[in-house]
Amino acid sequence: MNKKVIIGIIAIIVVVIIGVAFLNNSNEEENNERGVLRVGMECAYAPYNWSQTDESNGAVPIKGSNSYAYGYDVMMAKKLAETLNLDLEIYQIDWDSLPLALQSNTIDCVIAGQSITSERLQTVDFSVPYYYASIVALTNSDSNYAEAKGISDLEGATCTSQINTCWYDTCLPQINNANILPAMDTAPNMLVALNSRTVDLVVTDMPTAMAALAVYPNMKLLNFTDTDDNFNVSEEEINIGISVRKGNTELVEKINNFLKDYTATDFENMMNEAIKVQPLSE
Repeated sequence: MNKKVIIGIIAIIVVVIIGVAFLNNSNEEENNERGVLRVGMECAYAPYNWSQTDESNGAVPIKGSNSYAYGYDVMMAKKLAETLNLDLEIYQIDWDSLPLALQSNTIDCVIAGQSITSERLQTVDFSVPYYYASIVALTNSDSNYAEAKGISDLEGATCTSQINTCWYDTCLPQINNANILPAMDTAPNMLVALNSRTVDLVVTDMPTAMAALAVYPNMKLLNFTDTDDNFNVSEEEINIGISVRKGNTELVEKINNFLKDYTATDFENMMNEAIKVQPLSE
C-alpha cells in the first residue's frame, strides 16, 4: 500500500470521526432544547398521588429517589408535559413546603390536589380547576356517628384532618362541641388515626375518601352534599388547581389552554382510573 493511499484512508477516518462528533453534539443540543417540566407533589396522597416501587401503570420516577410516583396528579402531569413538549420530572415535597418550593424555583408547578383558596392566592398563582372535589367525612362503620345524616349529628366528635386544608381549618370548627385534635401532616396519617380509633371521624374530600374505603373497608363514608345540614364551604375550597410561582402568567396561560379541552366528566373518569389502580396498603 503506497503512502498516498494510506494518507487517503486516514483522511476518510478523520472525516467520519468529525461527522459522528457533530451528530452527537447536534443530538445533545436537540435534547437540551427540549425543556423539563418540574412538578412537585407529596407522593403520599392517594388517589391524587402516591409512591410505588416500580413503573407499573405508567408511573414516573421520583427525582433523586429509587421510587416512582403515580396517581391522578401524575396522570395529569404526564398529559401536560406531553402537550407542552417537555420532559417530566416529579419532585416529592412535603405538603407544607410545596409553596416554598415554587417560590425558590425548585419546581415549575404544583399538581397536588390543592384547592384554589384566597389565602394560597396571596403567595402563588393558580390555573383553572383540574378537578372539583366535594367535602365529606369518614368514620368507622361501628362508631357512634356511622348513621349521621348531617353535621349536626356529629356533635361532640373527636376529630382531625390534614394540616393546612379547608377540611381542618374550615370544616371541623363547624361541628358543634367538636374535640379537634392537632392536624395531621399527611392524609395517610389522618386515615391511620381514624383506623386506630384515635379519632371518631375525619373530614376530607370525596376522592380521598373513596381511595380510603378501598384500603380500609371498615370505614364508612358520610356524605351530606345533597342536604341542608352540610359543611359550609365556598366554591374556591372545592376547586382543585395547579399552582405556579406568583407572576408566572405565561405558564398559567399554557396550563389553562391545556385544561380547556377537558370536561368534568374527563376529570372524573381519570380519577376513577387512579382509584382503581392505587396500592391497597398504607
